[in-house]
Amino acid sequence: MSEPSTTLEPQTDAVTVRLADYGYAPDGEALVVLLDAYARDPMGGGKGLDPAVANRLVPALNAFPGAFSMLAFRDGKPVGLANCFTAFSTFAARPLVNIHDLVVEEGHRGQGIGRALMQAVEAEAARRGALKVTLEVLSGNERAKALYAAQGYESYALDPAKGTAQFWEKTL
Repeated sequence: MSEPSTTLEPQTDAVTVRLADYGYAPDGEALVVLLDAYARDPMGGGKGLDPAVANRLVPALNAFPGAFSMLAFRDGKPVGLANCFTAFSTFAARPLVNIHDLVVEEGHRGQGIGRALMQAVEAEAARRGALKVTLEVLSGNERAKALYAAQGYESYALDPAKGTAQFWEKTL
């Protein structure tokens, strides 16, 4: 199979970002390698992907409605990833996009790759008619929070007197 077409190509200092093609093996391999590196990082839990998860990840993303990923390349080598999911805002009756994972390879951090990925996600979200892009961040991840703030992201509150939104979970 040939390399997928590049419908989105924001460029920052020789970095190209494009929509990943889950059916294109090199994109799938890059996605798994980058996500595994993120999972091994302390901000990703400090433990790599389970091999069974790595094997089923790309086909599962491909089958999941609204899933999309952006890949960042420098000199043809994958160096960044954003895994995203389209959801729905009931208050606005419009789609929204959540950045679930944002990964920049350790040796390439601080070089505008995260910013380029976020700009590409925003462009894709706008193309999908989304009203906003959401994400979650660990409270101690100051570097990521600085990037997100610089791109205009902030914690939100429906009513400031009631406080800001929090992200909670329950493992099943």
